[in-house]
Amino acid sequence: MAITSSAKKAIRASERKAIFNLRRKRVYKDIVKEIDALLKQNKVAEAEKKVPEAYKAIDKAAKMRTIHKNAAARTKSRLIARIKKVKFAEKK
Repeated sequence: MAITSSAKKAIRASERKAIFNLRRKRVYKDIVKEIDALLKQNKVAEAEKKVPEAYKAIDKAAKMRTIHKNAAARTKSRLIARIKKVKFAEKK
């Protein structure tokens, strides 16, 4: 348990930041899940329309250091790869 006043303040700040971080993380994960659900239904055009929204959420999470910048890049890359994979499977 924190004893000094500065340690108590740090705990309060940490709890506040954790709420914001969880909110940011939930936003980008939800949009990625939406895109995945659309891809499972073979709705590639709709999924592609949601990509900028996903990029915005992922970039914002990385900018605020909720996630690491490399994790953000990896997430975006894998998202586009999944879209391309479904798109290519449709053409065959």
